[in-house]
Amino acid sequence: MDFNQNKPIYLQIADSICEKILSGEYLPDERILSVRELGVSLGVNPNTIARVYEYLQGMEIIYNKRGIGYFVSPSAPERILERQREEFLRNELPLVARKMKLLGVPLSVLEEML
Repeated sequence: MDFNQNKPIYLQIADSICEKILSGEYLPDERILSVRELGVSLGVNPNTIARVYEYLQGMEIIYNKRGIGYFVSPSAPERILERQREEFLRNELPLVARKMKLLGVPLSVLEEML
C-alpha cells in the first residue's frame, strides 16, 4: 500500500478496509486480519493497526470477539456509505459546485454526465 503524505496513515488504512467491505472482499460477520497480520502485510507498526481497529470499532464498522479476532459488523456497509456520503457532501461537493459556478458550467451538464 502506498501512503499519501497528506493524510494520517491510520486513516488511509481504515479507508482501505472500508473499501474492501464495500467491494464485498470483506463480508459482514467475516473475520478480518489480526493486528499483527495486517501490520506485517502492510509493513506498518502494530500500534498503528491497533489505532485503525479502535477507530473502526468506534464507528461500529468492525467488532472484536475477545480471543477470536476482529469481524466486520453486519451494518458496516450502510455505516460506511452514510459516512462517505456525509463527507462528500460536506467537503467535496462544495468545491465542485464552486468550480462549476466559476467556469459557468450549468447543472444540466452534470446531469448529462450522470
